[in-house]
Amino acid sequence: MYDKYDGESFTVVGVHYPEFNHEKEIDNVRNAAAEMGVAYPIAIDNDRLTWNAYNQRYWPTRYLIDKEGNIRYIHIGEGAYEESEAAILALMAETTSEQ
Repeated sequence: MYDKYDGESFTVVGVHYPEFNHEKEIDNVRNAAAEMGVAYPIAIDNDRLTWNAYNQRYWPTRYLIDKEGNIRYIHIGEGAYEESEAAILALMAETTSEQ
Protein backbone atom coordinates (compact mmCIF):
# COMPACT_ATOMS: atom_id res chain seq x y z
CA MET A 1 0.00 0.00 0.00
CA TYR A 2 2.95 2.31 0.62
CA ASP A 3 4.13 2.09 -2.97
CA LYS A 4 0.62 2.59 -4.30
CA TYR A 5 -0.74 5.39 -2.11
CA ASP A 6 1.99 7.14 -0.11
CA GLY A 7 1.77 10.88 -0.51
CA GLU A 8 -1.89 10.87 -1.57
CA SER A 9 -3.34 11.83 1.82
CA PHE A 10 -1.89 8.55 3.08
CA THR A 11 1.22 7.79 5.10
CA VAL A 12 2.64 4.45 6.20
CA VAL A 13 4.67 4.10 9.38
CA GLY A 14 5.77 0.72 10.64
CA VAL A 15 6.27 0.10 14.33
CA HIS A 16 8.75 -2.63 15.19
CA TYR A 17 8.45 -4.33 18.53
CA PRO A 18 11.38 -6.73 18.93
CA GLU A 19 10.71 -10.29 19.94
CA PHE A 20 14.40 -11.14 20.40
CA ASN A 21 17.37 -9.13 21.70
CA HIS A 22 19.12 -8.90 18.32
CA GLU A 23 15.96 -7.24 16.96
CA LYS A 24 16.49 -4.32 19.35
CA GLU A 25 19.59 -3.20 17.46
CA ILE A 26 18.68 -0.48 14.99
CA ASP A 27 21.30 -1.59 12.45
CA ASN A 28 19.76 -5.06 12.41
CA VAL A 29 16.33 -3.55 11.79
CA ARG A 30 17.72 -1.31 9.04
CA ASN A 31 19.43 -4.27 7.38
CA ALA A 32 16.32 -6.44 7.56
CA ALA A 33 14.15 -3.63 6.16
CA ALA A 34 16.59 -3.12 3.29
CA GLU A 35 16.67 -6.85 2.54
CA MET A 36 12.86 -6.94 2.47
CA GLY A 37 12.62 -3.76 0.37
CA VAL A 38 10.74 -1.83 3.06
CA ALA A 39 10.88 1.85 2.09
CA TYR A 40 8.53 3.38 4.66
CA PRO A 41 9.72 4.69 8.04
CA ILE A 42 9.88 2.24 10.92
CA ALA A 43 9.65 3.32 14.54
CA ILE A 44 11.55 1.10 16.96
CA ASP A 45 9.46 0.27 20.03
CA ASN A 46 12.14 -1.34 22.22
CA ASP A 47 10.45 -0.13 25.41
CA ARG A 48 7.02 -1.38 24.34
CA LEU A 49 5.49 2.10 24.67
CA THR A 50 3.50 2.00 21.43
CA TRP A 51 2.67 -1.67 21.95
CA ASN A 52 1.15 -0.86 25.35
CA ALA A 53 -0.53 2.39 24.23
CA TYR A 54 -2.53 0.45 21.63
CA ASN A 55 -3.12 -2.52 23.95
CA GLN A 56 -1.37 -4.57 21.31
CA ARG A 57 -1.48 -8.33 21.73
CA TYR A 58 -0.71 -9.78 18.30
CA TRP A 59 1.50 -9.12 15.35
CA PRO A 60 1.21 -8.23 12.71
CA THR A 61 -1.64 -5.83 13.32
CA ARG A 62 -2.62 -3.19 10.81
CA TYR A 63 -4.19 0.06 12.03
CA LEU A 64 -5.66 2.81 9.89
CA ILE A 65 -5.73 6.10 11.73
CA ASP A 66 -7.50 9.16 10.39
CA LYS A 67 -6.03 12.65 10.36
CA GLU A 68 -7.68 13.39 13.72
CA GLY A 69 -5.83 10.46 15.32
CA ASN A 70 -8.83 8.14 15.56
CA ILE A 71 -8.35 4.44 14.87
CA ARG A 72 -10.74 3.67 12.03
CA TYR A 73 -9.73 0.14 11.04
CA ILE A 74 -7.86 -2.76 12.63
CA HIS A 75 -6.80 -6.03 11.09
CA ILE A 76 -4.88 -8.67 13.05
CA GLY A 77 -2.67 -11.06 11.13
CA GLU A 78 -1.84 -11.44 7.47
CA GLY A 79 -4.41 -11.21 4.70
CA ALA A 80 -7.54 -9.08 4.24
CA TYR A 81 -5.56 -6.94 1.81
CA GLU A 82 -8.58 -6.07 -0.35
CA GLU A 83 -10.60 -5.15 2.75
CA SER A 84 -7.73 -3.04 4.05
CA GLU A 85 -7.32 -1.31 0.70
CA ALA A 86 -11.04 -0.51 0.61
CA ALA A 87 -10.74 1.05 4.07
CA ILE A 88 -7.72 3.08 2.91
CA LEU A 89 -9.59 4.33 -0.14
CA ALA A 90 -12.62 5.26 1.99
CA LEU A 91 -10.45 7.30 4.39
CA MET A 92 -8.63 8.95 1.51
CA ALA A 93 -11.97 9.86 -0.07
CA GLU A 94 -13.03 11.52 3.17
CA THR A 95 -9.85 13.56 3.24
CA THR A 96 -10.19 14.55 -0.41
CA SER A 97 -13.81 15.63 0.02
CA GLU A 98 -12.85 17.83 2.99
CA GLN A 99 -10.24 19.79 1.04
